[in-house]
Formats: sequence, C-alpha cells, structure tokens
Amino acid sequence: MEFEKRRVGRTDLELTTLGLGGATLAGNLAHLTDADSKILILQAYDAGIRYFDTAPFYGYGRSERLMGDELRGLDDWILSSKVGRRLRPVKEAQDVNDAWRRPLPFEPYFDYSYDGVMRSYEDSLQRLGLNRIDILYIHDPDTFTHGVDVQPEMHARAMDGARRALEELRRTGEVKAIGLGVNEAKPIADALEHAQWDCFLLAGRYTLLEQDPLDTLLPAVEAHGASIVIGGPFNSGVLVGRETWNYVDAPPEIMTRVKELARVCDAHNVPLAAAALKFPLAHPAVASTIPGPRSAEELEQILEWWQLEIPGSLWSDLKNEKLIPENAPVPV
Repeated sequence: MEFEKRRVGRTDLELTTLGLGGATLAGNLAHLTDADSKILILQAYDAGIRYFDTAPFYGYGRSERLMGDELRGLDDWILSSKVGRRLRPVKEAQDVNDAWRRPLPFEPYFDYSYDGVMRSYEDSLQRLGLNRIDILYIHDPDTFTHGVDVQPEMHARAMDGARRALEELRRTGEVKAIGLGVNEAKPIADALEHAQWDCFLLAGRYTLLEQDPLDTLLPAVEAHGASIVIGGPFNSGVLVGRETWNYVDAPPEIMTRVKELARVCDAHNVPLAAAALKFPLAHPAVASTIPGPRSAEELEQILEWWQLEIPGSLWSDLKNEKLIPENAPVPV
C-alpha cells in the first residue's frame, strides 16, 4: 500500500500517516507471543507502514527488543521511543496485577534527570540492537500517570533535566526530533514555552469521540512549528466495539455518545472504526496516527478500514447532529 507521508515539525523527517504502536506488542490488552509480535511488525512493514513507536515501559523492555529485532536489517523506517522511565532488575515474581503479560524481569522507575535520560537513551539503543532512534519523547509527565499532587513537580523535572538532555541529543545529531508522549493535552501546552519541540505523541484526546484540544492545543502546536502524533485513535477500544475507554471501563455517557456516532456511520454504510481512524488526520497539525493492533488479524482489519472511501456527507451529518464541532477539519 502507498501511505501519504507528512513532515514532522520543521525537521526533514517524514512519517507515514499510519504507524504502528508498540504497547500491545508487549502484552497489555493482548496475549501476543514473541513470534506473534514479530509477525505483526513485519506485516506492518510489508503493508507500507514506516513509522514505529515503542518505549522502555512497554513490557519493561520487551517491546523495544521485539521492535529492534525486526527492524534491524530493514530500511526506510522511522522509530520513536521514550525517556523518563528507567529499568532495573527485579528478582521477585511478577505482581499478579501487573498490566504487562510476560514482561522482561525488570521494574520501571521515574527518572527525568539529565543524566538519567542520557542513560535511558543508551539503554534503549542496546535493547533495540539499533544504532539510531529518530524521535525521543519524554514519557508521561502528566496527571494521568502521576496524580494531581505530584504531576507539577514531575513536569518541572522533565522541563529541566529531560528537556536539556533531549536538546543536546538533537544538537549533536543523535536524534532528529524531540517532544513529549502523554495522555493529556495540558502537559504539552505547558511545555511549549520551555523549548522548540518537534512533535508530540498524544494518546487519545483528539479523536472522533473527543475534540477538546481543537481550539486550544492544536492551534498552539501549529504556531509553535511542531506536529502531533495521535496514539489510541480508537480511545483504547470503545470505537471498535469494546467497552474500554482511555484504559478504564467506559461510563454510560461515553457509551451513549459512541452509539450516536455509530448510528450516523451505519446510515452511510461506514464502520465507526474506519471514520475514527481517518478523522484526526484531517487536522493539519497531525502528522500520523498509531493504533496498537493486538494481532495480525486486527492489523489486517485496520488496513481494510484505512482503504475505505468515506463520503463527505458522513462528516456533514456528524456536524449537523453536533457529534463533532462545526469547525473541526474533516477528510476530503
């Protein structure tokens, strides 16, 4: 397949508009074996996807190892990983409540310091078995992760140590683009005054279901000269028929809104998921979207949705029914 490529901020990097998220490779929301995950990566590459995202946190190093093993020897790919959590060995049995399935025997801890980020970057290269990472995101200096009381201090640490480290890595050519990877819009908005960033990975928050950043964050990021990558375009499952919304059980009001969106899509013979996949990319600030399929079959389904023609009348009906804002850019 041929995917459009979009430039990242003011850099010379170009991302395919569809990427592959690496969290599910490490077993959250899925039971993938290493072989399953490797097949999924190669299937994405063979389909024409050239943007891949991972992080030390995903499976405590497992996602990076799997991603590196398959990208090694291939070419023309763009890879992003993250800093802010480091890994240390753990000898105890895995916590039964751990979100990751079959992780590597490590535990994460937060370290947004300059030295910690430099070490994290080197550790990632070794886990990946690669000689480059193109984009580095500061991982999760947000309220979703740290809570309302601790987040301001963590964000301040990230804007001091981690930010300086990423700027140095970019200055020396080690990486080509830097930004934040977060679950909320506010940490990105707060970061804009601290550096010239290139791109931000925003999980959910600007989707067919949620558009709060439309009039605030997205224009600010555009004016800053950076790009947005949308992770979780299906809001962690609720837009593909599951009942999980942003990593928790979807409340009744969310399920009601999803049903209304699905009703309009059904009237146009368009799967809700196909509309959800394409909607964020209509905004000029968005460079790519990276769903996290849980199997080769799910990736195949995503690729089918991607190729569907969506009539303009669907978007106008969604606006007429006030299910998306009137001023929201829509695909043409």
